[in-house]
Amino acid sequence: MFIFLHCADIHLDSPLRNLALREQDGSVIRGAVRRAFADLVQLALDQQVAFVLIGGDLYDGAWKDYHTGLYFISHMQRLGRAGIRVFLVSGNHDASSRITTALRLPDNVVQFSTRRAETVVLEDLRVAIHGRGYDRRAVTDNLALSYPDPDPDMFNIGLLHTGLSGRPGHEPYAPCTVEDLVSRGYDYWALGHVHQREVVHRDPWIVFPGNIQGRHIREAGPRGATLVTVENGKVTAVEHRDLDVVRWSLCRVDLTGCTSVDEVLERTGHDLSDTADRADGRPVAVRLELSGEVSCHPELHRDREHLVSELMALAGDLGEVWLEKIRLRTRPPACDPVTADPGLEDLERLLAEIDSPLELAPELEKFLGRLPPELGGRESLLPDDPAQSRELLSTARDLLLGRILGHRGTP
Repeated sequence: MFIFLHCADIHLDSPLRNLALREQDGSVIRGAVRRAFADLVQLALDQQVAFVLIGGDLYDGAWKDYHTGLYFISHMQRLGRAGIRVFLVSGNHDASSRITTALRLPDNVVQFSTRRAETVVLEDLRVAIHGRGYDRRAVTDNLALSYPDPDPDMFNIGLLHTGLSGRPGHEPYAPCTVEDLVSRGYDYWALGHVHQREVVHRDPWIVFPGNIQGRHIREAGPRGATLVTVENGKVTAVEHRDLDVVRWSLCRVDLTGCTSVDEVLERTGHDLSDTADRADGRPVAVRLELSGEVSCHPELHRDREHLVSELMALAGDLGEVWLEKIRLRTRPPACDPVTADPGLEDLERLLAEIDSPLELAPELEKFLGRLPPELGGRESLLPDDPAQSRELLSTARDLLLGRILGHRGTP
């Protein structure tokens, strides 16, 4: 019987991406990925694993110095002193990193070739590990088909960085199908590239462990690595272990029926408290979405800055709960007479017809041309991503209509 640890997509020293969080505890934010990686190494030591598999994207691109690589090596040396071996393949982010080729790895670390698939045999465990790394960022070949046949006398593991046949938010690098992997006859496929944990297949096991630390709101929820137990040449347990230091969470609060700002704050505070409890004592970066039909809708939008301050104070009372972003998407009750104004209906219809901020050109272009360069220019204000454009329009629509209703509701 032996245990191995499967992880991937560490993106060592990658920053957590949100400017608002810079005003929070900077040391926690900056060091989150390193701390998660240190906890990964400690997990391997505590569980006395036989070896560790890293399914690519250890690094996060072309770093300007070697401190990131030296940090990795120091922790590999800790594993080496405990007799724990490490096997890794390079992923698309590693392919552009100078560290990958410039630093000598400790003797207990094996990095697979990027030119061809190769096999490393662990005779003491009767294990054969097959792998191949990326020699460039965008690998569009089906690497899985080049992997060698399994050794019938061994427990066979495939180590591969791949998007399979496609996963939302991830480039389809090294594309292959589940059938391609199953057909190789291996006992376990240790995948990387997809940041959301997923057990793709059983018998054989095909697993994405996910990344060890979420870096933005699209990587919400628990993050960590996978412990695999093998007995008599068969997988008997596959367990996820949380490692994230900062938890990202989306908190949606339905405010339907609230008649005052005090009620809004009370209900929101309750839901934020539940979100903090689910993080098991970790700091939480929360995206807060407030929605529903509320009679106090104009009051909420009348002084949005004050409302945001009240919500941030609520979060602060709960400890290390940070508001990454606040989306206010309430609406007045349908029977509210203030919404029956034909002029307001025309404005709502006009806003609904706009699909992209670029449709407001040339008026918007002229406005952007008057902005000083330090504000970032057009690229930072007009996102190319359609989803971000729709979000920007939705926010602007809510703010504009809310302000109008807010002024109308002023005595």
